[in-house]
Amino acid sequence: MIDEVAYPRFASRGRTYVYVLPCRDEDILKVGFSRDPLDRMRTLHPRFFEFFDLERALLIETDHLRDARRIERLFITTFVDYQAPAPLVVPRAAAGYTEWYRGIYPMVTALARQHCEQSALTLHAPLAAWLRDRFDEWSDRLFDWSARMLDMIEYERFNVPSQQQTHRVDNALCHVLDAYVAMGLSVQPLVPHAVWQWYRDQSALAFGEY
Repeated sequence: MIDEVAYPRFASRGRTYVYVLPCRDEDILKVGFSRDPLDRMRTLHPRFFEFFDLERALLIETDHLRDARRIERLFITTFVDYQAPAPLVVPRAAAGYTEWYRGIYPMVTALARQHCEQSALTLHAPLAAWLRDRFDEWSDRLFDWSARMLDMIEYERFNVPSQQQTHRVDNALCHVLDAYVAMGLSVQPLVPHAVWQWYRDQSALAFGEY
């Protein structure tokens, strides 16, 4: 499954993160916990770097799952009256349709900062800085991974009837490379020339330059 290889997994070594993910275009946010926050964001939306406002998002880093569960429960009970339906674009298969809240961003961020100070926990805010570090860590894997993805794309293009082509691999590769760009990281030095050329062609098509 391409979904399983779209990003290298982040080895948390027991660490668990509580996340607060505000949407970019409306006053609604997602609360939860995960040992791999990037993978969690990706399951909520494949273009999470556009869907969520990463400059306002945050993570609370804990050493144990039980601590993350406790903090999430604190948020849930504190803001129970502010629960909201999940955005329609969030897939139910991702179990991402609960713990959405409207109108609580200033309050939940203040509570998160207060709790981190009182419990001596690490707060990653804005989340964009933490994500850039993760992408930096994975850059040495991007070369080989992107080459394999391009091989799969070309195989489908030349060997699968057009009406049966899914373009799932194309989309996955574009999402990953677009995420690097969104993080302010240069893609060209990290991928084979053929991948870079393919990506430039895709970007040109997307913006109607051809």
